[in-house]
Amino acid sequence: MNAATELRNTPAARPAFPFTALVGQAPLLQALLLAAIDPGLGGVLVTGPRGTAKSTAARALAELLPEGQLVTLPLGASEDRLIGTLDIESALRDGAVRFSPGLLAKAHRGVLYVDEVNLLPDALVDALLDAAASGVNTVERDGISHSHEASFVLIGTMNPEEGELRPQLIDRFGLTVELANCFDPLVRQQIVKARLSFDLDPQAFRAVYAEQQALYVQRIRAARVALPGLGFDDAVHAHVSALCIAAAVDGLRADLVMLRAARALAALDQAAAVTTGHVDQVAEAVLAHRRHERETPPQADAPAQPPQRDPDGAGAAPPDAAAAATGDSAWGYLPPEPTGTTQVKGVIPLNAKKR
Repeated sequence: MNAATELRNTPAARPAFPFTALVGQAPLLQALLLAAIDPGLGGVLVTGPRGTAKSTAARALAELLPEGQLVTLPLGASEDRLIGTLDIESALRDGAVRFSPGLLAKAHRGVLYVDEVNLLPDALVDALLDAAASGVNTVERDGISHSHEASFVLIGTMNPEEGELRPQLIDRFGLTVELANCFDPLVRQQIVKARLSFDLDPQAFRAVYAEQQALYVQRIRAARVALPGLGFDDAVHAHVSALCIAAAVDGLRADLVMLRAARALAALDQAAAVTTGHVDQVAEAVLAHRRHERETPPQADAPAQPPQRDPDGAGAAPPDAAAAATGDSAWGYLPPEPTGTTQVKGVIPLNAKKR
């Protein structure tokens, strides 16, 4: 069989649903675009029930990137399959490192999609997040190491009903989007109609969105070029700090991711500078998985106050008597009131002597 025959017999790749045809997922689409512009954000974690277009969105984004490559990490994949392997015997015998690439190398400049990321072993999730944040994959075996570029958009999806990720791992995802079931009849009908049209004739459906798709490809490329030239002024830094403090986040990762996400959004908008408005638009995706309830600091015990006497000499008044008179103390307490005395005639004192 020659190459031409083999090519004809190879099944065509399944066409992807157009990114610009996705309906009702604005926060998800924005998060994916920001990760495409700046893969160093650390990836996007998408949580939600089944059937909310998580995998469809991941495949659609890959088509907009330079390589158009979508790599899926199987649930049962080993660490060697993910990061690659080194031939130690060859290195000892020939003095040359022979590296067999893994899925991280294959995903370079594309999208690495991990469904049910919460069910992966922690070691694999650590390796994924390390490479996603640094853009480099390093394999070390018996004192021999090999590094290669691994700049990809990491998209992890999970259904919270099937288990949670450890907080330490969730925090390392740059952005999070929480999807929910749609109960708007009009939106549901629009989504279903689009899906049925695509399934009926994928090529005709994609042709309708071809111009919009090409526009997004150009916007992502232009944003990547503009990204390094955008900085942050003191007002943007102060706003980011205030938002992260109010959310009681751990550490400073949220501040860094929020600044980078705001810069990516400014680049996507072709803005001249990053503004607090850009920060506000990305804040929820940065803080959703990092927000904590702020604890109220314990109040120091007030020093005991000595008993006080009322001005009419009616006896000791409790420390809170003044507050009780104004209704600020414990419920039900009544302050003492002065009582007048009246001389009654005709009453003989008990200690008086009879004459």
